[in-house]
Parts: sequence; structure tokens; C-alpha cells
Amino acid sequence: MRFIFMGTPDFSVPILDKLNNLGEVALVVSQEDKRKGRGKKLTKTPVKIKAENLGLEIFQPADVNSKDSINKLKEVDADIIVVVAYGQILSREIIDLPKKYIVNVHASILPELRGAAPINRAIMEGHKKTGVSLMKVEEGLDSGAVSSVKEIEIKNMNAGELEDKLSLMGADLLEEFINEVEENKVKFTEQDDSKKTYANKILKKDLILDFKDNSKNIVNKIKGLSPHYGAKFNYEDKVYKIFDAEEIKSSAIEVPGTILNSDEKLIIKTKDGAISVKVIQAPGKKAMGIDDFLRGNKIEENYVIGGK
Repeated sequence: MRFIFMGTPDFSVPILDKLNNLGEVALVVSQEDKRKGRGKKLTKTPVKIKAENLGLEIFQPADVNSKDSINKLKEVDADIIVVVAYGQILSREIIDLPKKYIVNVHASILPELRGAAPINRAIMEGHKKTGVSLMKVEEGLDSGAVSSVKEIEIKNMNAGELEDKLSLMGADLLEEFINEVEENKVKFTEQDDSKKTYANKILKKDLILDFKDNSKNIVNKIKGLSPHYGAKFNYEDKVYKIFDAEEIKSSAIEVPGTILNSDEKLIIKTKDGAISVKVIQAPGKKAMGIDDFLRGNKIEENYVIGGK
């Protein structure tokens, strides 16, 4: 079979790799390269890097729905288009292009957590399990009929760890789907819209820690934002990021946000206990384990973090 693959971030890469073993990937469509970092160096998307390594043709339109872009996709004459975290909304004209199907691998158990940040939000909201779903692409947001789902318990994973596992599960899900297409055994089930929830894009305000919340919610937020964002707090007008922490019991009577211990551990009071910080990043520095951080940084005990 002849495929078009549309994807951009790291999550998409193992799925592209799998698809390349299942047939002819005639075209890979990815977002434009972006300037990143302090030097604003033009950086290739992870999918572009993988496609180059595989020797595949790459197409990076500013607007995939433009006339020229659609003509480019038409020329491929694809049997199936596979979309995985591409980053642009597709027009009806593109949805109608493939001879067989246009499908999307989405990192949640649909209809839960439709939208841009399902992996982060699953952890931040305290879900016990999540998964990947393979669905038909339609004009609604992640609302197409679902072919199959794989589930996983989140346990103690952060967003990066969960993303890696879900990506591999998504690759397996796609392989099963392609096999079903070849055997003419594909079945889709409409989503139950009454159970839909949304995983909104992570915004700057979502990164700020509020120590007036309970410990579990705070740790979930930290893990849900790690390692790509970091959960932020202010200390003496400087912004620090926490990438890992654990809940601990505390009977301290200090107000939430109080630094209870900064000697060998960094303990911060919460609404119902405290958290022990495990990995932290100081302004302009790399993230590091708390032992290394405390050896080189003085944090004042009894200081109250405002959480802003």
C-alpha cells in the first residue's frame, strides 16, 4: 500500500518508523522547521530528521490546506493517510483524498481527552490509566469513529516516560490496523459524545505551582509537565522549575508554600502535607538532582513561596 504520513514531534517518530516497514511511505508531511534556543538556531522537526534518515521525501508547507499543498498531496495518490500529532487542522478536501482511509493515532482513550495535550493532562488530572486510540479523521476535533484502543496504567510515570510508551503502543496499533485493512476486517465504532472531555493546550498559566493545593495534585502537575515544560515557582524574584517531586506527610503548622527544610532535602509545605523536591532547575542552569542543587544554591528555610 501507498501511504502519506503527517506528523511533527517525537511522539510521531516510532509510528513513522513502523509505517515505513508496512508499505511505501510516498510522502512525509511535517510542520516547518522552527528557530529554537538562545541562538535561535533553525531546528528540524523530529519527524523530518527521521524521514531523512529513512530516505523519504519530505514536504513542509506553511499551510497544508493551500491549493499548491493539496495538489502535491493529490499527486501521491495514497491509499491511506496516517496523521500523528501533525499540528494543522485538515480541510475536507484533504480528508477526502485517500483511496481507503485517513486515520489518526491519538494519545488518549477516546472520547476522553480530545485535543492538543492528552498525555500531560492525563497525568495532571490524576487519571489512573490512559492509552492510544486509532480513529478516522473528520472535521471535528478528535471526534471520528474509533477502530481500536490500547490502554496503560500511568502509575508513577512523568509525561516524557508516558509519551515514549504510548508512542510505541501507537505504532503497534497502526500495524494491527494496516493488517486489518489488508484482510478487509476493519471496523469502526462511533464515539460516545456524552463522555467527551478535552485536553487543552498547555499555557503559561498552567506551569505555575500553587502550594495552597494538596500534595497529590501538585505532584501530578509536576510529573505532567516533566520534562518538556517544568512546573514553576518564584523564589526571591527568580523563577525555578521543578521536574520531579514526591508527596510526604507533614504535621507542620506553617502556611502552604513555606520551605520547611533546605539542608539535605528541599521540603515545601502544601495544603495537606508537603512535597519533597527531587529534580529542580535554577534560572539559566540545567535541571539537576536536589543533592547537587543544594550544594551550590542557598535556599532559606521558612521562606514562603507565593506560587506566582
